[in-house]
Amino acid sequence: MKIILYLLIIHLMVGTALAQKKSKEIPPIIDREIFFGNPEIVGAQLSPDGRMMSFIKPYQGVRNIWVKKINEPFEKAKPLTNDQRPISSYFWSRSSKFILYVQDKGGNENYQVFAVIPNEKADPTTGVPVSRNLTNKENTRAQIVLLPKSNPDLIIIALNDRDPSWHDLYELKISTAELKLLNKNTERYSGWIFDQKDKLRLAIRSNDDGSTDLLRIDPKSSSIIYSCTVLEEINPINFNNDGENIYMITNVGAKTDLSKLILFNVNTQKEVLIESDPKKRVDFGNAIFSEIDNSLLMTDYQDDKTRQYWKNKSYAQEYNNLKKQFKGYEISFSNSTKDEKLWLISVYSDTEPSMVYLYDRNSKKTSFQYKPRPLLPTSSLSEMKIISYKSSDGLEIPAYLTLPKNVSEKNLPLIVNPHGGPWARDHWGYNPYAQFLTNRGYAVLQMNFRGSTGYGKKFIDAGNKEWGDKMQDDITYGVKYLVKKGIVDPTRVAIFGGSYGGYASLAGLTFTPDLYACGISMVGPSSLLSLLESLPPYWEAGRKIFYTRMGDPTNPEGQAQLKRQSPLYSVDKIKVPLMVVQGANDPRVKKAESDQIVTAMRDKKLSVEYLCANDEGHGFANPTNNLAFLAAAEKFLTKHLGGRYQESMSPEIEKRLKLITVDLNSLPKNNTESPSKINSNSSHDLSETKYVYKSTTKFLGENFNGAETIEITEKGSNWIVKSVKELPIGTVTDNGKIKKGSLVNYTRDYETAGLLYQIGYSNNLITVRKTENGKKSAFKIKVDEDCFADGPIAQLLIASLPLTDTFKRRVLNLDLENNKVIEKIIEVTGIEMILGQECFKVEYKSVMADNHLTTIWVSISNKPKALKYVVQDDRYSEEPITYILQDK
Repeated sequence: MKIILYLLIIHLMVGTALAQKKSKEIPPIIDREIFFGNPEIVGAQLSPDGRMMSFIKPYQGVRNIWVKKINEPFEKAKPLTNDQRPISSYFWSRSSKFILYVQDKGGNENYQVFAVIPNEKADPTTGVPVSRNLTNKENTRAQIVLLPKSNPDLIIIALNDRDPSWHDLYELKISTAELKLLNKNTERYSGWIFDQKDKLRLAIRSNDDGSTDLLRIDPKSSSIIYSCTVLEEINPINFNNDGENIYMITNVGAKTDLSKLILFNVNTQKEVLIESDPKKRVDFGNAIFSEIDNSLLMTDYQDDKTRQYWKNKSYAQEYNNLKKQFKGYEISFSNSTKDEKLWLISVYSDTEPSMVYLYDRNSKKTSFQYKPRPLLPTSSLSEMKIISYKSSDGLEIPAYLTLPKNVSEKNLPLIVNPHGGPWARDHWGYNPYAQFLTNRGYAVLQMNFRGSTGYGKKFIDAGNKEWGDKMQDDITYGVKYLVKKGIVDPTRVAIFGGSYGGYASLAGLTFTPDLYACGISMVGPSSLLSLLESLPPYWEAGRKIFYTRMGDPTNPEGQAQLKRQSPLYSVDKIKVPLMVVQGANDPRVKKAESDQIVTAMRDKKLSVEYLCANDEGHGFANPTNNLAFLAAAEKFLTKHLGGRYQESMSPEIEKRLKLITVDLNSLPKNNTESPSKINSNSSHDLSETKYVYKSTTKFLGENFNGAETIEITEKGSNWIVKSVKELPIGTVTDNGKIKKGSLVNYTRDYETAGLLYQIGYSNNLITVRKTENGKKSAFKIKVDEDCFADGPIAQLLIASLPLTDTFKRRVLNLDLENNKVIEKIIEVTGIEMILGQECFKVEYKSVMADNHLTTIWVSISNKPKALKYVVQDDRYSEEPITYILQDK
């Protein structure tokens, strides 16, 4: 008996040891498509009447909107849209009759509002009901402001169709797409607030100095009732039922660090504190209000993890019961019916993206609906640890560390993954990039460096003008912390980020070149100067905030600081390989940002790889593009750090990777060169001649026919040029002296309708004398480079450049209206037939997203000419002005 018992004990011990050994095995490589391919189902919403459930699911390979009856299985759902670009955001109308969604073109962020009727029959040719574009306007960005309760056929939107920088307020009728102007925004309003009766009561105004005013809007006037400085924030979120008080999040006041929730009286300007963080650690987070009676249901705070504070006793009890049911998981109430009897809740953790349940508040029962990624083996994923460390000046930096599962926590390769923004933050929870990289064998560090939001004014202000400096220290010292603890091998560290994180990757390789073995920058700005110059016009409200927090490019000190902090100007310090990833249509960090650093590295014979997708913007929305990028990134990291690598990829991904991989030799010569050097490489010089262009446009509803006459004469080492234009605003003369060969300005005189500019260029200094209606003034502008000869005969000078089908150049011009130098891009965008001749189509435009664009058609010949050009400039005419060269 003892022998049998002994053998049994030995058998159990061996079995336990084997089980422990098996549980400690390194997880197998998880296919990247499981992490980043299309989710099976995501973004479910209940219709307000509770009859339907909508969600996003691939249709013909692209994420689109589907719908089903609430009690039907998902297999019986029908598709509602068949967009070729993934849909990520949609909502129900209050009547439950329509589903509305927003969509842009190729990532340009000019969002339009579309409507589809879920109960409508599908078009046999498309398989889905017809979607209507309710805001069908080119180069316009729509914003959703309000879904009125008083009329469910309306939505309140804002459009920047009149002025790209500022949105006007409109009432939009969903059923007919009828637009009604509510407020022509000539006051720099950046937001509007309606009360519970859908009456416009307040507006937020962004001032020139970056400060913000809250105004009460009365029938015939407006008045300031609350204000904050450029480094403070106010956010009115919900009117009380009494119509006098509004819940508002604010951090206004010299003694206030963490933001708080107050109830503010719009008539008396008295405020009552509702709540601030009970633990005094982080800013106020969110407030959730009841759709039934508008009462405050819950507040939350984004600390190391999310903390929730329920104000409604019934909801609090239900939440606590759900926490017991889903022990070890976080719970988020995401969407409900109008009567709040049914809710969709999300159950998640750091190793579980989401499990979505339907929760019935009457029965207190939950029913499982779906997992977005059911094939994801969550047991193979890694814990996200909460850590902190001190930066160079002793500031405590909160961070998250994810380590490979079942691997010794010693001498690991590390991926540093700073977040974008930078005025954002990382959160605890499932992070696909962290889990993907840890599965490949890397430790992943994600930190909330100074300048990140959520930790109070002092923390975010500590990042002011510190791009590349102390903000970069906060990243660097995280690496040092992990190396000192023995977790990380100091010879195998990479940095990989997007947007600001992409900048931090470039800054890491240039400013701390010995810290990293390689880097990946996705849509990261390489020059802070050109980044600020090219801000989208609809970000005008935040321009002063950018200047305050980043640096002011309008003064010499700010220019010097921003240039020093720009990786582009320190490329020669880079010692390790870099991968650059870009969306060609990115309106925030334009393609030029990536082009210029890639060409600079190529010309210096530094190791660089470049991926650019022509159908993407600020980041990749198309999973095929993202998977192609990640396949390349995974191989890149394996080569330089030694982690695991999934060699296989589908033929579609392999094909896409080839398409988005840029041949470095196809890029033009380094765009950081001065224009004078670029222009000296002209294919031919000017000659004494005379050109006549006939012009056509429309002005005040009438056709206008004009002309431009250009004369070029030779004088010593210069060309003397004279242009006379007949425009709807009158005659414009533009005379100048241009250096031979180099094609840069020497002098220029511009005159029209009582306005005269006399400009001189010498020794990196531009002197401007202005005479307007007899009144004289003058100013000077310092420049580091010569200005390309804008103004007279610009189209002929562009024709003199060595154009090819891939030609692209950055040049400087003088902006007379704003008294500053601006960057412009000259780029060949195609080949077209004009006047019977094959021509390069050349775009000449500011790097800023404005309405000033000149398109020039240059004949492809030994003696190229500008046969046609079109000027789009709303300062001179309602429509573009077209110029056609006449026979001499």
